[in-house]
Order: sequence, then structure tokens, then C-alpha cells
Amino acid sequence: METVGTIENMAVEKSYTHSFSVEGMTCASCVRIVERTLKKMDSVSYVSVNLATEKALVLSEKPLDLEVIKHKIAETGYAYRDRGPTEDLLTRRFRAARGRFILALTVTIPLMILMILHMSGIHIPGFLYMELIAAAFVLFVPGITVLKGAYIAVSHKHTNMDTLISLGALFSWATVGPALFGMPIMSFGSISAMLIAFHLTGKYIESRLKYRAAADIRSLIEVQSKDALVLTPDGKELTVPVEAVKSGSLVLVKTGERIPLDGIVSRGTALVDQSMISGEPMPVRRDGGEEVIGGTLVTQGVITVEVTKVGEDSFLSNMIKLIEEAQSASVPIQAFADRLTNIFIPVVFSLAVLSAAAWGFLYPFLQGYLSSISAYLPWIISDAGAFSSAAAVFVAVLVIACPCALGLATPMALIAGSGAAAKRGIIIKDGEAIQGAKDIEVILLDKTGTITSGKPVVSETNLTFDDLQAVAAVEKFSTHPLAASISAYAAAKSDSTLPDNLPEAEQIEETAGKGISGLVNGFTYFLGRPLADNPDYTRHMETGATVIGVWKTKSGVWKDTAPIGYIAISDTIKPEAKKVIAILKKSGITPVMVTGDQETTALAVAKQVGISTVHAGLHPEDKLEILRSYQKAGKKTAMVGDGINDAAVLKAADLGIALGTGTDLSIESADTVIVSGSLTRIPDTMDLSRLTFRKIRQNLFWALFYNAVALPLAMAGLLHPAIAEIAMTFSSINVILNSMKIRSFTPQLEDTNE
Repeated sequence: METVGTIENMAVEKSYTHSFSVEGMTCASCVRIVERTLKKMDSVSYVSVNLATEKALVLSEKPLDLEVIKHKIAETGYAYRDRGPTEDLLTRRFRAARGRFILALTVTIPLMILMILHMSGIHIPGFLYMELIAAAFVLFVPGITVLKGAYIAVSHKHTNMDTLISLGALFSWATVGPALFGMPIMSFGSISAMLIAFHLTGKYIESRLKYRAAADIRSLIEVQSKDALVLTPDGKELTVPVEAVKSGSLVLVKTGERIPLDGIVSRGTALVDQSMISGEPMPVRRDGGEEVIGGTLVTQGVITVEVTKVGEDSFLSNMIKLIEEAQSASVPIQAFADRLTNIFIPVVFSLAVLSAAAWGFLYPFLQGYLSSISAYLPWIISDAGAFSSAAAVFVAVLVIACPCALGLATPMALIAGSGAAAKRGIIIKDGEAIQGAKDIEVILLDKTGTITSGKPVVSETNLTFDDLQAVAAVEKFSTHPLAASISAYAAAKSDSTLPDNLPEAEQIEETAGKGISGLVNGFTYFLGRPLADNPDYTRHMETGATVIGVWKTKSGVWKDTAPIGYIAISDTIKPEAKKVIAILKKSGITPVMVTGDQETTALAVAKQVGISTVHAGLHPEDKLEILRSYQKAGKKTAMVGDGINDAAVLKAADLGIALGTGTDLSIESADTVIVSGSLTRIPDTMDLSRLTFRKIRQNLFWALFYNAVALPLAMAGLLHPAIAEIAMTFSSINVILNSMKIRSFTPQLEDTNE
């Protein structure tokens, strides 16, 4: 049997993740340079840099030296930052960008009016001097950031968007001098100011939309509490920063306050609003012994929480990290855009030079052509001269082909898509998952904790009290969803609810998909799947209950002995399960149940939710074999699970979907995490994938269509440089606005009636 990706060998395949920010990038060419430099580092297997979020994600076979990473980024001319831009930094950037574009427009708009009047035949004394001074001000004061960006790129032996803008603006401004000295050349000084002004306007709008696109992850960060009310051993209440709270501390949370850190309710009852984490609008009840998540809001009640996770180990911190890494990732289709941008700027510059040369040498033959079209295009001047016409074409080609839209096409859709998913409690961990989810044809679903609620209760057992207590002592060490129900049942049968009062269990061995054993009071207890049919087993399984066999032996060898009894456990089916299965079927996706549970139980549950294909009594390697069989048949296959026994198949699936209520290993192995554990998010994941990918394709199409149409027009002398700059700016804004439409995504389930 094939066992590719088993739990045992997953550790060998582990990659080290390095996530950080790169500051100073302006276009897709900057991204390409940074990625290419980082990929050359030893042991690096994957690099993805996102222009929209400034986030970089590097996977390596061994840990990388942070100083080496910083040095490599510095070599490209950009700056390393531990984290992405904070809200304060983003706000300062907006204000600075707004100030630059307002200042540029304040000078450029009057200059444009004067230019139009001057071109229409109205003589304006000293206009060339006005052009020289005003354009210089716009170019070297608000436009200094553009020139710096170009200098950084050129000094590090590469080019970027700022290079093209700066080259066009400087060349345009340089035409004023010869015109002042009476040379037969048209002055483009006003065009220089317009290029910078329109470019700065586009950068401001872009930065503002980026800020809005990142709102979903900021909303998660904002729910993190800054302080906690800690109960000291002598009963006093002390307010301390959450960074200073240690695991095991008791914190008091009152109505209207946010739970500062992950923990377990040790005292009290409360209604907790988990909408920021799970997307579910209704508050949930939390009693003693139940887990609570940091950042969620207590709407009613007062509880004391024993802190279990702090700092980067907390659930919210992990979710934020996953979102940031997802927004750093790229999708396979991005490779197409990257290949284009690799050659784009050199090709455009070559075309600009060749076009200008052609107009310069062939001007006498083209003057008639200019005269004929000047009647339709008022900005065409038929008698400008060879040098002026060549200069106008040179600037127009440089500007019209700036690859802003092409560079933003994929990352802006990705950040909008991952943000919309996070808002609904879906964490898409990598770009391939976003692109691949739309193609899923078969979806494998685990039963316990996935289709069922994962909160099972013991419905019947024939064990004696002592054996039940011994079994509970063993199950206390298990991660299986059924274990907690056995412990809770045993506690209810005893005089104390404290697990410390259970017998001591030693030599614990748990095998995923098989069972758990332990030594208690000199006897080895084994809990696992019944090996033979029994009327009692069948009676329970036909209702959808799970039956666990219990063996007890002195020798430790249990297989050749008869079980001493059984435990029947009932687990309610999630209320949304039937509806979700119907939606998946309607979308053309075949649902398949794969479970380690008994066949009779599995069939009973499958029938209730509408699943016709069931594989029961499986070990983890069996689930892998079933997954591989679908993949070998050419089917794109997803797996949904929550247990340690699902980790291998989640890793091997084309799309692994883990429920956030499951084990850390399953979450780590999956491509996508559904925070709340609600199955309604499964069709949402598929729909968001389709929507995001559709927007990426639209963005790339319009970016390429724009260049395919505009570039020949500029080379033909039909576009004034100012019109070319306006067109380039609106092309970039169109890509961003189209991507932002993803944020208005409406879940399909809301429109589906049972």
C-alpha cells in the first residue's frame, strides 16, 4: 500500500518559514529583483514577495541567518523590516502621499492651463521660464521620491517603474533649455510636471486602496487586548500588560471586556461573542472547563480564565501569522506575469528608442500623416519638427507601458481574497490553495468532529466502575475527539470531577487510527475498534453511534483475548452538514466520507447528510490510498479533517482543509483552516477561490489589453505624453478597484434553503 506523506516522514520534509517585510518596492520589477536575489541563497526552496502587502515569504531546508537575509535585501536597494507596515506607518504614508500629490497638482494644474492656452495660439510672455521653474519644482520637490526610487534601482543595476517615469520626466524637462536658446524643438516642460503629478496621484490612490484592502487583518490585530486583569495568589486584582502574563495565570474577564489570552474557564459562566474569530454572529455559552480564545468578547457574565497559551503560541497570533503568510504568497498564474515583467522594461525602453529614431529620421515622410490626423486629434502638431515629434513619441512610449497594472494584477486580488476569507473565518495559507480550490472535483470528509459536532457523549457502557475509571485515566492522554467524552462520563460517575482523582496511567501508547493503550493498576487496557460483530454493537451503530471495544490483560497482549466490554458514544451531526453536502453536489463536487469508524455507524451518518460514497474502518494509510486512487484517476481532490489521523491525507490532498477546532498537526498539514469548524465555510472556500481567480484573470487581461492597444498607438504618435500618463494611471486604479470587488463576496449558503 502506498504511504506517501505519512505522519512519520512529514517531519523530514519540513521547511523552515521566514516571513518579513521589504520596504521601498514600487512595481513588479522590484519584486522580481528581490525574489531573484533571495532565491540564490543556500538551501532556499521557495520565495514569494507580495507588492501589495510588502510581505516576503521564504521557505528553506534549514534556518537562515537573519543578517544574511538583511544583507541580501540591502544589495537590491530595498530595506528589511521584521513586520509589515503598522497602521501608524500606513497612516503617515497616506498623509505624505496625499501631501505630495496635492502639492504637485497645485503647481501642475495652472501650468497645464497655461500650456493649453499656449498651444492654442495665445502667446503667454515668459511661458518657457514658467515651464522651466514650475516643472523643476514638481520634479525635484514632490517628485523627489520618484527620482530616489529610480536611482536606487539604477545604482543596483536594475530598472523599475520609477525608472521609466523619471526618465520620461527628466527628458521632457530637458527640452525646455534648448527651446529657451532658440533651438527648433518643442518644449515638453509641462509634460514633465504632469507625468510626476499624475504618477503621484495614482500612487496616493493605490496606497489608500491598499490600506482598505488590509482592513480585515487589522481588524484581527485590533481585537488583541493590551492589558489583562490578573488574580494574584492572595486574591488581589492586578492590571498587567498581556505580554507579562504567564501560562497558568488566572485572569478575570467581565461583561463587555475582551478575553486577553487563550485559556480554559476555571470559574463562572459567560456568553462569548466569537464573531471576529469564527464569523458566527451569535454568542456562545462558555462554562467551567471549556476553552476560550483570546480576543473574543464577553457579552454577558463574569468568568475566571486559566491562561494556557501566551504570545506567539496564542490562537489569534497563529491565525494572524497564517493570514500574513498567505498574503505573502503567490499563485501559479503569477509566474506568467513574472515572465512578462522580466523582459517588459528593457523591451519598452528599446521600443521607445527605436520609435523615436524612426520618427526622427523619417519625419519628412510622416509629416503628411501627421497633418491628416491632426484634424481629428487636437493634440497632434503636424509642424513640430523631427526632434520634437521624436521626443514626444519617446516619452509617450515610456510612460504608456509602465507595468504598474501588470504588477498589481495578482497581488491585489490575492490580498482582497485572503482578507475576505479571513473575515469569514477561513485562513487560506498559500496561493496554490486559492488557485486550486476552484478545480476540486471530489471532497473527502472525515466523520467525527467534521460531519459530526465533535462533542460526543457516552450513551451506554457495560464496564464496571473500576474499569471505567481506569479507561478514563488512559483516555486522559489521548487527542482523539472521543476521549474527552469518556473522561467526562467517568467523572460524572465518580464523586469528583477532577481528573487528578483518576488512577495513575503509565506506558501510554496511541496509534493514529487504531487505538490507545496504557497500564493502570497492573493491567494493560486497550481501547480500539471492535474486532468482531456483536448484537449490542450493531444496535448502537445503526443509530449512528460509535462503539469502542475495551480489552484488559495482565500480559499486555490483548489481540487474542475477548473484550471486557464496550463504550457506545453518540455524536450529533452538525446542523449545517446536510445543507453543505447539497451545495457541494450542486457545484459538481462529489462528497465522500472516509472514517476510521465502523461501517454501520458511518453508513447511518452518511445517509442522514446525503453522502452516498462511504469508506469506513480506515487507518490513516487507507485514507491516503483512497485519496491517491482519486488523484490517479485525474480528479482534483480535497480533504476535510480535524484529527491527528487526518494529517497525512491533508498534506497529500490537492487541497487540505483543516477545522480550527482540530489538532495542531492537522492545522499545520492543511492548506486552508476553517477557524470556527463550521462546514458552511467549505463551499465559501471554493466560491472565494473561483471569484479571486476570476478577478486575477480579468486583471491580467485588462492589463495586457491596455498595453496591446496603447503601446502601438504611442509608437504611432497618436498619444500625447500627458494622455499616456493618465491612461497608465487609470489602468492601475482599474486593477485595484476590480480586485476590491472581492470584498463584497456573498456566501452561497445564505441563498440556499433546506
